[in-house]
Amino acid sequence: MRNHRFPIGLSVRLRDRRNLSPLAAETYRITAKLPLRDNWPQYRIQNDELGQERVSTEDNLEPIEWA
Repeated sequence: MRNHRFPIGLSVRLRDRRNLSPLAAETYRITAKLPLRDNWPQYRIQNDELGQERVSTEDNLEPIEWA
């Protein structure tokens, strides 16, 4: 079983943007940790500037800042 590696508040970007609109935000902030999906931790992420919110698995997220 995997554990969540990323903390709430971390800025991230999506690794795979193939199925996203060109208007989709570039960067997001982790707002919540969610249960595993296909053995990967999931996160709720949000872009405050555009108000976009998504759910993504950890393997599709790339940290922008790492404290």
